[in-house]
Amino acid sequence: MLFNSFEFLALVVVTLLLYYLPVLRRWQVCILIASSLFFYAWTTPWLLLLFLLSAAVNVATSYQVVYSAPRQRFFYAALGVGVNLAILAFFKYSPLIGNSLFASTSEVGLFLTQIPLPIGISFYTFEGISLLVDSYRERDRHEAQALVPRSMLQHVRNTTLFVAFFPHLIAGPILKAHDFIPQIKPKYLHDIDWDAFFRAVIVGYFLKMVVADNLKEQTFWIAYPYFERQSSAMLVAMLFGYSMQIFADFAGYSLIAIGVAHLFGYRLPDNFNFPYISRSITEFWRRWHISLSSFLREYLYVPLGGNRRGELRTYLNLMIVMFLGGLWHGAAWSYAVWGSFHGLALAAERLGKRWVPAPTSFAGQLAATLLTFSLVSLAWLLFRLPNFEQALSYLSHMGSNVGYAVTGLEALTIACILFYSLPVVLYHVWYLTRDSYAGLSIRRIDYAWYAAMLFLIITNAGPAGSFIYFQF
Repeated sequence: MLFNSFEFLALVVVTLLLYYLPVLRRWQVCILIASSLFFYAWTTPWLLLLFLLSAAVNVATSYQVVYSAPRQRFFYAALGVGVNLAILAFFKYSPLIGNSLFASTSEVGLFLTQIPLPIGISFYTFEGISLLVDSYRERDRHEAQALVPRSMLQHVRNTTLFVAFFPHLIAGPILKAHDFIPQIKPKYLHDIDWDAFFRAVIVGYFLKMVVADNLKEQTFWIAYPYFERQSSAMLVAMLFGYSMQIFADFAGYSLIAIGVAHLFGYRLPDNFNFPYISRSITEFWRRWHISLSSFLREYLYVPLGGNRRGELRTYLNLMIVMFLGGLWHGAAWSYAVWGSFHGLALAAERLGKRWVPAPTSFAGQLAATLLTFSLVSLAWLLFRLPNFEQALSYLSHMGSNVGYAVTGLEALTIACILFYSLPVVLYHVWYLTRDSYAGLSIRRIDYAWYAAMLFLIITNAGPAGSFIYFQF
C-alpha cells in the first residue's frame, strides 16, 4: 500500500476515527496493531505469517532476557539476535548465495534464487534486535521492565506495535526500543501537534510526488543499454538527477511517516538533516538516513570496539560496519562495494585529518561540499545499476561520450532534470542561509510556501511509483 494512494488515506482516516473514540481509548494500541497488520498484508497477505513469526521470536526471547536467571540472560539475547539474523539472511541473501556459490542449473541454486524478499524485513529485523539488545543492556530491573513489562499480554502488545507501527513499517525510520516503547500510553486528540503534522506531510508528499516521481521519468534512461548511446552531458545530468531523486524519495517517505505518526501521538526520529551540504563523507553519514547510521554505530560499531582499540582497529571497524551496511541495503555484491567505498572514504578522512586541516574559507568549504556530493552521487549509481559491470560501463561512457552532440530530446530531458531538482537545491540553500533571516518575521508568509507545495502536489505530481527504499 503506497503512501500516495487512496487506500492509504482511507486507512489513516478510519484508524484515526476509531483511535480517538473515547469508548475505545483502552483499545488504542490494538487498533493501531490491527491497522498496521492490515497495511502490511495489503499486497502479499502470506508474508504476514513471517512478520508475526519474527515478532513472536522477539517477544519470547526479550521476555526471557529480562525475567530469566542472570546466567541465562546472554543466552536468550544471543538466541534472539541469531534467529533474527537467520531469518533476514535466508529471505534476503539466499538469491545472492545461490548466484554466487551454485551453478545456474543447480536445483539448490535455483531454489535459493526464487526465495521472495519480504517487504520491510531489513527494517523490522533491526528493530527486533534493538529490543533484545536494549533489554539485555538494562542492568536495572525497573528500567528493563519499562521495555519488557511483567504482563506477557502487555509485552506482546507493546512489542507488536513497536515493530508493526504502520507509518514506519516498510522503510523506517528505524526505531530503537528505548525511544519508542516508553511512548506507548493513552493518547488524546487535543495533544496532536497539528503544525508539525501538516509541515512534515506536505513537504514529504511534495518531495515524493512532485520531485522524485517526476525525476523518475527522466532518470529512467540510466538503465542498460540505453545509457550507452547518450552524450556525456546527458549522463552527468541523469546521475545528478538520480541523486536528487533518491533524496527526495526517501526523505519524502520519512517525513510522511513522521507526520502521520504525529496524528497518533508518537514521535519518530528525524531521518535526514540536509545531507547534501555535507563537507565530508563523515558529515554526510551524520545527516543521511540518520536512524540507520545511529543504529549501526550503537549496535555494531561501538560493540566492535569503536575507536577505543587503536587506529588500525578503528579503520577495520569502519570497514566492517560500512561493508555490512552496504549489504543491508541489498542482496548484491554491488551494494557491498557501495558500502566499502563509503568505509574507505570514512577511514581516509579520519587518517587525513592528521595532515589536512578542515577548510575554513568559503571557497574551501564550497569545494569540499561539491567534492563530497560528487563522490556520493557516483556511489549512488550502484543503487540504480546493481549490476557492477553495468555501473562501470556507465562511468566509462561518461568519459568516452564527450564528443557526442546533445540532441534536442536530451536537452529537454536535462532541462526537466534541472527544473525538478531545483526544489532540493533550494531546500539545502535555505538551510545554509537560514541564519540571515533569523531577525525577519517571515513566518507570516510561511504557510504560503506550504500552500504552493500543496497546489503543486495536486496539479503537478508525477506518475505514482513505489518508494526506492521499499526494496530494502
